[in-house]
Amino acid sequence: MKLNLRNPLCFFDLETTGINITQDRIIEIAVIKLMPNGEAIHKSNVLNPGIPIPAETSAIHGLREEDVKDKPTFKEVAKDYARFFDGADLAGFNILKFDVPMLVEEFLRNDIEFDYHRKKIIDAQKIFHLMEKRTLAAAYRFYVNKEIENSHTAEADTQATMEVLLAQVERYEGQEVTDGLNRKIGEIKNDIETLHKITSTGMVDLAGRMIFNQKGEEIFNFGKHKNKVVTEVFKIEPPYYEWMMNGDFPLDTKRKLTEIKLRGFRK
Repeated sequence: MKLNLRNPLCFFDLETTGINITQDRIIEIAVIKLMPNGEAIHKSNVLNPGIPIPAETSAIHGLREEDVKDKPTFKEVAKDYARFFDGADLAGFNILKFDVPMLVEEFLRNDIEFDYHRKKIIDAQKIFHLMEKRTLAAAYRFYVNKEIENSHTAEADTQATMEVLLAQVERYEGQEVTDGLNRKIGEIKNDIETLHKITSTGMVDLAGRMIFNQKGEEIFNFGKHKNKVVTEVFKIEPPYYEWMMNGDFPLDTKRKLTEIKLRGFRK
């Protein structure tokens, strides 16, 4: 089919050194500019980010420092891309949460105003999630091919959840499971320990304020110390513990926080 366009629509995607909008940089940018007449104009660049590329991100997109050392920086191509995006609306997958903020940050870092407020932004991921609901009723319909009777009663929802899990194990048994960074985290098996590791590994507290990193260390998952090791934060900023203990955080989070702090004292 052909999209009805008044303005050009730029589909774009970024590969980056990481997921921190303020600290990470773009390594690759690709844009397809779909014109109202149906013409598609392609533009892409591999870029030198000017900072180290972590091995874990190289494993995802395949770009290493030796691959980009002779490539242009974003600064060198920024004006060219700003002109390419000029007058066009934006489209992509998960661009509202990541790609647009990252792109705007790079433009502003290079003193180029990128007024996204004047553009229409289409996020295909948002449409996907809106149309393919991630509810128990939708899961029951998908896996069991039935409608829940008396939905939102505890007994009916509990029965449906049990049937969904049984159907999931039957459907996916033996299949590999990867996380959002395409790292293998396990394989679906008819085994409770295995299923627990796939669905719950990485949690430190139930609210998700702290998680485990790849080294098995507790790190913060929010705020100014996000991705920093909890014990290291307590060393450089001891009042942070008191701030959290006096703050509006769940008791479970505070309990785990205290366990980590006391463990640090015992070392």
